[in-house]
Amino acid sequence: MEIIKAFCIAFSIYSKVPVPQFKWNEKDMRYHLIFFPFVGALTGGLLILWNYICCVCDIGKITYICIGTAIPLAVTGGFHVDGFMDTMDALKSYKSKEDKLEIMKDAHIGAFSVIMLVSWGLVYIGAYSSLTSSFMRGQYLGIFACIFFLSRVLSALAVLSFKKAKDEGMLNTFSDSAASRKGFVKSVLLIELFVCSGFMIVQNVYLGCIVIAASLLYLWYYYCKTKKEFGGITGDTAGYFVTCLEIILTVVIAVYGLVI
Repeated sequence: MEIIKAFCIAFSIYSKVPVPQFKWNEKDMRYHLIFFPFVGALTGGLLILWNYICCVCDIGKITYICIGTAIPLAVTGGFHVDGFMDTMDALKSYKSKEDKLEIMKDAHIGAFSVIMLVSWGLVYIGAYSSLTSSFMRGQYLGIFACIFFLSRVLSALAVLSFKKAKDEGMLNTFSDSAASRKGFVKSVLLIELFVCSGFMIVQNVYLGCIVIAASLLYLWYYYCKTKKEFGGITGDTAGYFVTCLEIILTVVIAVYGLVI
């Protein structure tokens, strides 16, 4: 029952999928990060299903792109995009660490967050549009679907491993809830990482290795960037990480398909 509750808590926090609601307590929450990547698995699965529907029904390119790019937002309700925008506001302020943390707490959005969201969104739409050809769909769709799982596995590992910028907040609550079983939770997340990586390599050994390498490089960049700018990670930077990594990996897959 504890595992079922942890699964439901994960989906109630990180997605808009309707699940049974439970009162949150430390015992039930300590395993919930294990199930965080499965929100990404659902997103990837829906994108594969949407691709199949488009192929069978011969749906047009514009409809394919618009709905395909909207599916991740529909699943999560923009949960990670909110963190991305708050983080961008803070980064573009060029103020002290303390001021940046205060900016991220502000419920209002600034001009820079909107500009960066539109810019990154256009890049993502452009990269996703390259997946419309039958060749790209057949060769790389499986790997593309995996990036939503991969980004969340790495984000969860970062939550458990990286220094926190603050001693309070939702991120600390999530991390502290897993403290009593941190070793077990990290082990399961590493297994999920290896399984996901293995699946991508089986799909295409070269692209799979490139995607994994790009993910780990960006994880290192994220660690260095957040440590320099904020003194550690926060709940908002976690959303920033997931959003940016998914866009970056979509671009990597698109460029690989065009070059190869």
